[in-house]
Amino acid sequence: MSSAETPASARARFRAGLVTPTAGWCDGYTQANLIAVPREIAWDFLLFAQRNPQPCPVLDVLEAGSVSGPLLAGDIRTDIPRYRVYIDGELVDEPTDVVDRWRDDLVGFLIGCSFTFERALGAAGVPVRHVEQGVNVPMYRTSVRCRPAGSVGGPLVVSMRPVPSALVETAVRTTAAYPAVHGAPVHVGDPRELGIPDLDAPDYGDAVTLEPGDVPVFWACGVTPQAAVVESKPPLAIAHAPGHMLITDAEDEAYRIRV
Repeated sequence: MSSAETPASARARFRAGLVTPTAGWCDGYTQANLIAVPREIAWDFLLFAQRNPQPCPVLDVLEAGSVSGPLLAGDIRTDIPRYRVYIDGELVDEPTDVVDRWRDDLVGFLIGCSFTFERALGAAGVPVRHVEQGVNVPMYRTSVRCRPAGSVGGPLVVSMRPVPSALVETAVRTTAAYPAVHGAPVHVGDPRELGIPDLDAPDYGDAVTLEPGDVPVFWACGVTPQAAVVESKPPLAIAHAPGHMLITDAEDEAYRIRV
């Protein structure tokens, strides 16, 4: 992990082959989820995101075939540590670049990531356990259904961060100031209310140890579009591997609202 790394140097390291979760990287710079789908179904994905803004806050939509944009002077095909490639909803590959898989009709969506507000949590005195423990954030498919759009539908995916009970209100208030990167939690407490049977068995990422007095707190997660891909089965979709994000040139503060 390198909090002092610049986005450009971090992307260069990933492009050169470094594979690592990106939590804690590039302090102060916004991280993003990637989902790229063929243009013929891009409208359905955009509408799905608009109807489900908390798990799918859109930071940018690239033109068909474009591999960079205003948020990064890089290449979305090479500058993420690890990718996922889906064919007809099936995960078929997890490469470190997708140059050979890329098509000119792919529309890339950059979706806000909750890693963006972790610096603010730390500044507010809220520990970020997965960063402390050096593991990927745990993520879970829930029994909550997203609102569908055309051919696209699927379950809500959440990320979980253990928070000391006395700091839950602080965590809620701090993250609510970042609605473009998922905002306030969607649930606090019993995971079974979200249909999650076992916190030690995340669907994506790694299990995190709760310290005495911690409460599980759940935020909507930008892996939700990948769960929709599995269910909706588009002919091709390219995404980041969960927890292995695109680090943009945008600053976190650009997404904090002031009240």
